[in-house]
Amino acid sequence: MHPLVTQLRFARSEFVRCLEGVSDEDARQRFEPMNCISWMIGHVANQEHGYWVISAQNQNVVSGLNNLVGFGKPASTPPLDDMWKTWQRVTHAADTYLDALSTPTLTTHNTWRGKPLPETVGTQLLRNIYHYWFHTGEAHAVRQMLGHPDLPQFVGNIAQASYRAELESDA
Repeated sequence: MHPLVTQLRFARSEFVRCLEGVSDEDARQRFEPMNCISWMIGHVANQEHGYWVISAQNQNVVSGLNNLVGFGKPASTPPLDDMWKTWQRVTHAADTYLDALSTPTLTTHNTWRGKPLPETVGTQLLRNIYHYWFHTGEAHAVRQMLGHPDLPQFVGNIAQASYRAELESDA
């Protein structure tokens, strides 16, 4: 597995860890101008869906997701269970592509509607990783505002994603 994919998986796991124990009621509460937690889950899934499922694999495993939680769309407060199921479906489909990534692929461009996207696969991967960290922090802030006690400390067990150089086998 490419080291950046390992980092994405770690960012995902920290996002999930941040949200353990959140109820549907709390996940749907919105502190404007921030979006609610359930929206955040769907939103990061939407980015992965666009990058790794739709443009990379020419598949659509969740119709209507962008309209519900896409960037610039009207605020929504979707059910928590629906968003976790969507996130799981999307990340499972995305992993099919991500598991096959190699270093040379990171400098290529996926396409959308027959045209190359402006960012390379590697830049999209970095953007996806940073997007998870952004919303992990935001979700943690929402949990603090909700008064949740004993929140996780970040960054957690990085040993599962410790640094390793790109190897020839990644090329």
